[in-house]
Amino acid sequence: MGAGLHPLDQGLLAIQAAFPEASYQELANWPLGRRNQALAAVHCASFGPEFQCWTSCPQCGEKIEVSLDGRFVASREATSALEPVVVDGYAFRPPTSRDLARLARDSAANRNDLALAVRLLLETCRVEKDSPVEWREEFVAQVEEKLADADPLAEILLTFECPACGAVCDKPLDLPAFLWAEISSAGRRLLSEVHVLASAYGWTEPAILALSDARRASYLEVVRG
Repeated sequence: MGAGLHPLDQGLLAIQAAFPEASYQELANWPLGRRNQALAAVHCASFGPEFQCWTSCPQCGEKIEVSLDGRFVASREATSALEPVVVDGYAFRPPTSRDLARLARDSAANRNDLALAVRLLLETCRVEKDSPVEWREEFVAQVEEKLADADPLAEILLTFECPACGAVCDKPLDLPAFLWAEISSAGRRLLSEVHVLASAYGWTEPAILALSDARRASYLEVVRG
């Protein structure tokens, strides 16, 4: 379930498992900071607080490990609704997962033109659209800065120094993709454990899954030892 979904939808599916009282549509309308805070909380509860990420140096291509204490994100206060920010008389609300999904479907936004994608996203988030906007570079930068101040968890940047060339770079952490990778890895590991124990003892899958993690690990140790 969820394997073929877009990473945005996979992230919302993970959150919905932790917040069953909230509808999928409601979660899709959360500001990105609220979404990221919930994703970090799910990771901490399910896999522990340490986020171990891998990236490549954009200067030399060296593979680099970056770690983050997820409690820093999970414990931050985030609200499900934020007031719009105003720049030069134009109001913009913080982006949501729904906005990013709409942008991902927009063919104009998928032309490797970051500046165009940003303008399209901001236009989607503009509260009143009764007058056109002149998307000056300075204006766009002001809107981005105010939105970042209003919802600081919307984008989580990991700063690292490359051990090979010394370059210092920032990379955004894609929390939906990161958490889903952990979920997929745990699912494959559990499937392997079920296969080993079912082959060794003839137990059914429900019986094996009913075992506690510690008890299942003990049986696996006996089988593999």
